[in-house]
Amino acid sequence: MGLVLIIAAALWGICAVLKIPYALRGLMIGLLWLAVILLHLLLPDGNALRQATGGSAAPWLLLGGLALLILIYREALKWARSRAQPEQQTKPNTARSFSETELNRYARHIVMREIGGPGQKKLKKARVLVIGAGGLGSPALLYLAAAGVGTIGVIDDDEVDNSNLQRQVIHRDTDIGSAKVFSAKAAMEGQNPFVTVRPYKRRLEPEMAAELFADYDLILDGTDNFTTRYLSNAMAVKLDKPLISGALSQWEGQLSVFDPATSGPCYQCIFPEAPAPGLAPSCAEAGVIGPLPGVVGAMMAVEAIKVITGAGAALRSEMLIYDALWGETRKIRLKKRDDCPVCGGLQDPQ
Repeated sequence: MGLVLIIAAALWGICAVLKIPYALRGLMIGLLWLAVILLHLLLPDGNALRQATGGSAAPWLLLGGLALLILIYREALKWARSRAQPEQQTKPNTARSFSETELNRYARHIVMREIGGPGQKKLKKARVLVIGAGGLGSPALLYLAAAGVGTIGVIDDDEVDNSNLQRQVIHRDTDIGSAKVFSAKAAMEGQNPFVTVRPYKRRLEPEMAAELFADYDLILDGTDNFTTRYLSNAMAVKLDKPLISGALSQWEGQLSVFDPATSGPCYQCIFPEAPAPGLAPSCAEAGVIGPLPGVVGAMMAVEAIKVITGAGAALRSEMLIYDALWGETRKIRLKKRDDCPVCGGLQDPQ
């Protein structure tokens, strides 16, 4: 009998080294026990194998019965605990709202004190609209998708052009001629299949802006024309939506969070009127260093994550200016204008 127990112990040890699941280990020990019982039932009395395994099936049957009782007791205990503590069994668990793949993917967020599991859940529930899938929109969209923002809308009426590829990193050479919103959607879903991307291939117009903005929690403006900027700002203020705005020119970029419903000015407080033609040339006219949109667009994504999760201090009432040519960054304070036609009647919460 001792020989069989030694064999069983050795078998269990080998399974442990190979990291075989407990259920499979138990099955293998059970098969060994069954083989011993069959030996005693089929072989004649006095057989050497019967003598080497205890001489009788009785002690093995007793051992098997004892093991069965222990298993029944353990299962009954689990059932009793589940009945005695139903609230603990049904209590919401942060981890259960994510798949194992998502938990692993967002692990670097979840371990951060400022974000953690609750912050990652907020990101998953968030709905962010990005206006423009160009230089600023490209990195912002990719990082929002990578961060796990649950629903991301992108609106742009343009197609991918060869000249875009020097800086608009969400698009590929094979995307030339296709709509930017669909190229962006493919890239984002390829990066993170757990997010929902809503493409809108059209220009932002006043007659549809209110309905579109109402479906999102946060707006990112990465456009390069003042008409769309003023429209985005006016609609964001009207609907109390935070607006993250970025801009570029040659070697310099800037960004700010405009959220007068919470604090600070709106975009039109800072830029009351569009500059005269020629004073603020577009990237096509003045040029832009390729990585600069990546830097500023990624900063816009960071601000979006901060606004959604409440981490740190978002750039409300401040503008961050980045000078890539000289490697300098500075911030300036922004103030609300009482005579602003968009937000002049709004007062900062006390």
